[in-house]
Amino acid sequence: MTAAVDHVHDLANFVSASPSSFHAVEEAARRLREAGFSELHEADDWNGARTRKAAKYFVIRDGAIAAWIQPTKATATTPFRILGAHTDSPSFKLKPKPSTGSEGMLQAGVEVYGGPLLNSWLDRELELAGRIIFSDGTTELVRTGPLLRFPQLAVHLDRKVNDGLTLKRQMHMNPVLGLGEQGDADLLEHLASLLSSESSQRSAADIDGYDIVVADTAAPAVFGLDEKLFASGRLDNLSSVHAGLVALIGLTTKLDHIPVFVAFDHEEVGSATRSGAAGPFLADLLARIGGGLGGTDTDRMRAVANSWCLSSDAGHAAHPNYPERHDPANRPRLGGGPLLKINANQRYATDGVGAAEWARACRQASVKYQEFVSSNDMPCGSTIGPITATRLGIRTIDVGLPLLSMHSAREMCGVADPIALSNAIAAFFSPA
Repeated sequence: MTAAVDHVHDLANFVSASPSSFHAVEEAARRLREAGFSELHEADDWNGARTRKAAKYFVIRDGAIAAWIQPTKATATTPFRILGAHTDSPSFKLKPKPSTGSEGMLQAGVEVYGGPLLNSWLDRELELAGRIIFSDGTTELVRTGPLLRFPQLAVHLDRKVNDGLTLKRQMHMNPVLGLGEQGDADLLEHLASLLSSESSQRSAADIDGYDIVVADTAAPAVFGLDEKLFASGRLDNLSSVHAGLVALIGLTTKLDHIPVFVAFDHEEVGSATRSGAAGPFLADLLARIGGGLGGTDTDRMRAVANSWCLSSDAGHAAHPNYPERHDPANRPRLGGGPLLKINANQRYATDGVGAAEWARACRQASVKYQEFVSSNDMPCGSTIGPITATRLGIRTIDVGLPLLSMHSAREMCGVADPIALSNAIAAFFSPA
């Protein structure tokens, strides 16, 4: 259990360093550099890497990152073993003209991002985090620390609130950040000031664009009897990003496949962006790796035909207070191991052959796993798995960490599960 606790504390550090997708990419890149991976840039010629065997690389595209290990004996037909995850989480995104206010309180204009569990964001100290693009062409990451709060209406003013809370997104989800009248403060000016220094003074007038989200500031925590539970923001899906990253960094270069870790952005809003799974990021990457090994289009098709993708995204554990919401026979539990996610309508990409490959990886890693299938009365969500399988033709398996409170500002899992997921991914990357 010591290894599991150490792993979950490292996950906590990763989540704490990653309030936005851009921060998650920065933290992943930091860890990759420390592990000996070299950064490549998409606009550069990668032919210099063509003859460098036993090498480790990574590349960043906005809020997405990919890393891979090129084995010593890799050729243009060497198959890929891909771990796909996503860096974004349901939240709120800062609007244009964000400085608002009412009733003597300063507020921020935000737009709902994805499908957050709105009530879970009430009465929490929140921060703003993301990237700012300045008029001099530079891009900088910013995070404010505790700054915002969505204050709930007191029960005295809504006597029926416990019979059912209704939150209107435009009317009720406007966080407060101070006292004063609208116009007394400029939120963008505050963000610019956080990035100012003696040598570089920033102001709101210097900001040409930004991608800023709201994040919970509460620290992750291990809790419960025997400390077997873990609570944190953004476990969907930084738990998979962290698990894949740890697994990749722990590999050697003595491999029969090319292991690839890719964490996309914008999964929570459909993935249809240049840095999302429906965009060309992964396809471009695989083509360039194959090209660097001297491959033709036919070589690449041969490599893809023997490749695998493991789509890792959080899934649902059976809820003790809502047992009727789950399939009666398949009831995953916190602490019971990672999930194999199955859906007859292909909302998850797992098929019988993929299930067998996941079983093999878990046996190799000595990891117990659980199967998840939705109740027929509950619509099933989806992941990057079907998107990747459709775009690339790579056989894909959907897996993930069992959670309670998915899409809450603060989700929870079992302490034993994150390391089990990471160990299974490592076995998937490097089959015995």
